[in-house]
Amino acid sequence: MARRASLPVALAGLALVHAGPAVTWLPSVRRVLPGLAGAGNAGHVALTFDDGPDPRSTPRFLDELGRLGCRATFFVLGEMLARHPEVARRIVAEGHEVGVHGWRHVNALLTRPGEVAVEMGRAVDLVQEVTGFRPVWYRPPYGVLSAEALVAARLCVLRPVLWTVWGKDWTAEASPASVMTTLLPGLRGGATVLLHDSDHTAAPGCWRSALGALPEVVDRCRQLGLRVGPLREHGVAGAGAVSGAV
Repeated sequence: MARRASLPVALAGLALVHAGPAVTWLPSVRRVLPGLAGAGNAGHVALTFDDGPDPRSTPRFLDELGRLGCRATFFVLGEMLARHPEVARRIVAEGHEVGVHGWRHVNALLTRPGEVAVEMGRAVDLVQEVTGFRPVWYRPPYGVLSAEALVAARLCVLRPVLWTVWGKDWTAEASPASVMTTLLPGLRGGATVLLHDSDHTAAPGCWRSALGALPEVVDRCRQLGLRVGPLREHGVAGAGAVSGAV
């Protein structure tokens, strides 16, 4: 009887262990975990984009980044990469970095056991196959980590990283002006900026708000004397050099 009564307690404990890492989604928690949030060198801002590669929009971001003369990190979804490998090859050819955003854009807490690990490994292998480089970074969809995702990232030799500031560019109401207004309070040295180069999981056409804000974001950073670049140049606390060509 006592054993039966303890089962709900044990199950609750397992659920807490599984879901516990998800609290890192909260800004207050990320502030006390600067390495996970992506806080880096005081003279640098990391520019990152999620949810591509998308042939309708990602090339436009690449064109603009080329015009601005800066590089970024693109967190790709495996399902998008499988459909559009040529876009990812262009990302790397133009000096940008590719990270893993999972295979599908799903909340790690709502998946079947083992699914996150399998899909993460599958995405890592595809990035390496398509680009010739093994990815270094993992950003979970929605910024939601689970115990399984953390273990899987370690096994895949991926460094989980979230963001210090985002532009809220995924809504139908977003505009270049609203993106910039949202970013400004956190646009400082050491920041990791989250934007989206695709509307694959968001309001149709919302990527235009991020693209329109991009020149002002880069210009603002440069006015502050800050360099803008990918995570590999950001000096994220505790990050090791684990990337390389194959």
